[in-house]
Formats: sequence, C-alpha cells, structure tokens
Amino acid sequence: MSNIKGLKCISCGQEYEVEGMQYICEKCGGNLDVVYDYGEIASRLTRESLAKDTDYSVWRYWDLLPLSDRSNIMPLQIGWTPLYRAKRLEQKLGLKSLHMKDDGRNPSGSFKDRASSVAICKALELDFKVIAGASTGNAASSTACLGASLGISPTIFVPAAAPEAKVAQLLVFGATVYAVSGTYDEAFDLCTEICAEYGWFNRNTGYNPYTREGKKTVSFEICEQLGWDVPDTVLVPVGDGNIISGVWKGFKDLKAVGLIDRLPRLIAVQSDKSSAVVDALLGDGKVRTIEATTVADSISVDLPRDGDAAVKAVKESNGTGILVSDEKILQSILTVARGAGIFGEPAGVTAYAGLEKMREEGTIGDDERVVCLVTGNGLKDVKSAIKVAGEPVSIQPTLASFQESVGPA
Repeated sequence: MSNIKGLKCISCGQEYEVEGMQYICEKCGGNLDVVYDYGEIASRLTRESLAKDTDYSVWRYWDLLPLSDRSNIMPLQIGWTPLYRAKRLEQKLGLKSLHMKDDGRNPSGSFKDRASSVAICKALELDFKVIAGASTGNAASSTACLGASLGISPTIFVPAAAPEAKVAQLLVFGATVYAVSGTYDEAFDLCTEICAEYGWFNRNTGYNPYTREGKKTVSFEICEQLGWDVPDTVLVPVGDGNIISGVWKGFKDLKAVGLIDRLPRLIAVQSDKSSAVVDALLGDGKVRTIEATTVADSISVDLPRDGDAAVKAVKESNGTGILVSDEKILQSILTVARGAGIFGEPAGVTAYAGLEKMREEGTIGDDERVVCLVTGNGLKDVKSAIKVAGEPVSIQPTLASFQESVGPA
C-alpha cells in the first residue's frame, strides 16, 4: 500500500513494517498507530476531488484508510451520517453554534460501524477465517451486522449484563455469541486469549490498531459537512478511549494533507462512575484501573484499552476532560430527543451532558462553534429511556375513559 509507511507504537515510538497482522508493540505492549505517507496522499485527495466524489460513505476517504482491496467493501451505507444544526439547544445553552453528529443512523445503530468496516476489510485482506471480538454490545452488533452483509458470522464475547436489545442484534445477524459471566474487561481478556490460541482475527477495540482508522472518518465528515470550517470544540463520550483517539487522528490527518489549516480542542466526557480517562487527564496523566458501574454500558470500562492514546490526544488538542453523573446522562436522553429530535442511548448523549455542565461552569464560551458526537441510537437501551421518559397513560377504549384522564372538551 503506497499510502502507508508502517506502524508506530504510541507509547515508546517503536516502528514496525506492515507485515501480516500486528496488534500491539512487541517491545512495550503499547498500542500501535498507522503511519501514512501524507505527501503522496495529498497529491490525490483534495477538496476538489472530494467535491466530485458521489460515494457518500466512509469509503470516499479511501486514500486515508489502511486498505488495498476494494472488493471487500460491504454493501451497506456506512458513515456520512447527518450533522444537524441544533438551533433549539443553541438557544437553551446560549451558544452561537451547536451541531450534533448523529451516528445512531449507521447500519447497526452506532458509531462502531466505522471501526468494524475497516477492521473487517482488513481481516479479509489478510485471509483470516474467523473474526472475533469482545464488546458491551455496540462493537459486537456492528461486527455482526456488517459481517452478515458479506456472509460472515463472527464469534462474539459479551458480558452477561449486556442490554437485551444489543444481544438480540447479534443473534439476528447470525453471530455466535458467548455471554461471559463477568465484566467487559474480563470478556475482552478472554477474547484476546482465545484469538491467540486459535489464530482468529481479533477485532477488539484498543487492541486492533485498525479500529482507530475507521473511527477517524467521523472527523473527515464533520469538516467536509461544515464546508471545511473546523469547529472550535468537539465533545466526545469516552469509554475505552478509542473513539476520541480516532477523532484526533482524523483531524490531524486532514491537516497533514492540507485539507484544513487548524485543529479543534477535544473534550473527553465520562460518567463519574466510569472515569479512568478523565481521572488521568485531571490528575497525573496515568490511566489506572477503576471499577466502572455506569448506566451508560457502552462506555463502562474498568481499564480503558486505548486510554493512553486518549489522554495524549486530548492533551495535544489543548482540551480537557469532564465527568457527569448518571442522572445527568439519563436526563440528557430527553433533552437531546426533545430539543434536537435525536434519540440517543445513554453513552450516545453523554457528550451533550458534558456540554451542559461546561456551559454551567463557563468553560465553553458563547461564541464557540461546538460539535457533540451522538454515538448510539436510543433503541439500543430502551429500559434506560423509559426510566426518564415515563410510562404511557392507560385508558379504556371509550371517550368517557379518555375524559376521566384529561377532562371534558
């Protein structure tokens, strides 16, 4: 692949050639980053070439992806999700500009389709026979959904407490599902051990370097959808850290090839019941294991597997981290739904919860141009939505019963 120079360890800087499937640094165990030949790419990928491209999906950015075989592309609409101007929420918060990136509109209903699209294509290029992954639900259902479109049935490990809707997706799409009696982190470790033992392709987020390459496409879209006018601040829900490290990689890629001339600051938003990355950002920079218990299952992680890259990304962007309560996250489901018409799962609206808190604290200015990522559809976790939305009014099928509820006309 002429556009790729190799792989480089985020932690120690060790460099590797692209040979077969390399997951982590052999020297220090750190996560790897794909290094591109930006000069070569810049000669092909321009604003003019993109303006002529009618493929509105992640694949329009092929030159900035670590792939060589287009025949493995799945026949689904992945990426190019709506970027909505949220005017009513602007008024509520007193902001000049607020956009919501609704990634719940991806095929499986979550942001994770970006990562799975690239990871699956990479697995096929390398001729792996089995694709496996561990997940609280979204990454797994994404892998199953996209795999099904190609006739692939992945093997998935989920914690036994994963939401029913997400497990249902896995089974419907034909995945082989193992419900692990333990946490996400335990399912992750088990999957990694099994993949090594059986020679399977390990799609695990924060372990497979190609997941970040798919996730970064959201930044490409944000800039292009805003007419290449880079936002000032981007708020990102954070669990294992792979989304926010990917978001930063995407903005840096665009600047490296000359498509934008400045970078935004990133805000990492976490529940105060799953706070490892923000604790590191507000502390000594070291990511430590915690016991995560947040209702936002998609970002409930004891040890963020891409935590070091996440901390590095936020600091490079001159950004920060903020913690919000689970109560604030759940309330944000209603606020975003009723204020912008977007139904997000708890993790999906966590970025907005962080925005509200930062406005209350005065740490985001009135004139800032802000983008919030909504990373998952609310139908992924209807139980959480019902907690805050309430139940319907029960009546008999008569006018009299209705009037008992609301009064006479």
